[in-house]
Amino acid sequence: MKNSIDPDNFKSLLHIGLAFLIVAVMLGCTPKSSPATSGKGKQGSTYKIGFIAAVTGSASSLGEPERDAAVMIQKQLDAQGGITGPDGVVHPVKILIQDTQTNADVAIPIVKKLINDEGALVIIGPTTSQESMALIPIVQEAQVTMISMASSSSIVKPVAERKWVFKVAQSNEHTSPWQVKYAKAKGLTKIANLYVNNAYGEDGAQAIRDTAKAEGIQIVLEDTFGANDTDMTSQITKIKASQAQAVLVTAIPPAAAIFTKQYRELGVNLPLLHNSGVGMKSFIDLAGAGNVEGVIFPMGKLVAVDALPDSDPQKAVLQKFVSDFKASTGKPPSQFAAHAWDCLQIVMEVLKTFPEGLTVEQQRIRLRDGIEGLKGFVGADGVFNFSADDHVGLSVNDVVLVHITNGDWRYLPPEKW
Repeated sequence: MKNSIDPDNFKSLLHIGLAFLIVAVMLGCTPKSSPATSGKGKQGSTYKIGFIAAVTGSASSLGEPERDAAVMIQKQLDAQGGITGPDGVVHPVKILIQDTQTNADVAIPIVKKLINDEGALVIIGPTTSQESMALIPIVQEAQVTMISMASSSSIVKPVAERKWVFKVAQSNEHTSPWQVKYAKAKGLTKIANLYVNNAYGEDGAQAIRDTAKAEGIQIVLEDTFGANDTDMTSQITKIKASQAQAVLVTAIPPAAAIFTKQYRELGVNLPLLHNSGVGMKSFIDLAGAGNVEGVIFPMGKLVAVDALPDSDPQKAVLQKFVSDFKASTGKPPSQFAAHAWDCLQIVMEVLKTFPEGLTVEQQRIRLRDGIEGLKGFVGADGVFNFSADDHVGLSVNDVVLVHITNGDWRYLPPEKW
């Protein structure tokens, strides 16, 4: 006698079997992760980066592009989910952007809040040297790294008293020598040394004095002006009465632009050699294209990116930075945007070495130590080689000269001096 199975019972058994199979597959094969981390690795704690810039105030022409670079990188980090550590854990990153208004009194409480209330692992910024100097005691006491975007060498010197302070902008000791060396190459042995009366200007003026002495160049006039001055007639009149063959200036806009405009209007035709603080399009706009024609100044290799040989390690990095910034903002980047970009790239380079499970205090210590030990890191400002004795990590080789012609910057290689 043959066994027979009722068709209806067969269908019921089939449905039950399929149901068990589906459950088994779900329990045994589905990754145990949330939808937010599925396919991206386990999600770890959020890294918070304090970012302070002079978005408004007298240095806003520097702070705005710095802010724009931070916004761009935040979008890039969001798109990739954050930073992946060596253990495969993905950490979201939050860049806390704040405006200092170019005012140290505003910057101080902002930084204290970022450190104490927000738990920021690092402070990037501020924009200016004077703000940076005011914040040094704050970050030193809190033992939180600050990477300044300003240029004065006194921000990081003496290093023994600046354990938690770094910076990425070329120091005046890297840029000012180019002003003096160009004058010497042109046979101009008597110079005037003009500078804005703040930490940045004084630091640049001293670097010019040091290089002039070493190069056998005579400073026949020194004078200062205020960052907010609008009339430079007195200083320019002194230049005209001096024996100066070239005028070397350390300042940023708007003062640098006002000086240059009035310098031309008062009929001074001596070579005008600014420092890197004028490396932004707003300098040309404020002073007027005709008035800045022929102005020469040192800056990072950003302006020379297309002229760099393919063998230069910065070329590919600069090309990507320029491309990304233009895509994000619709504008070409300035060297100040490059400062912000480098700060963030350096921090991310160290953060990606962190395992999960570190406390905030441990992360802060490892971040500082990691930056100080960073060697051969190729950025937009140069190739960084930090050490316990050098919290800038750049050299004079990371700087080039440019001149302004037809309202734009042009790379000025030594063979064309």
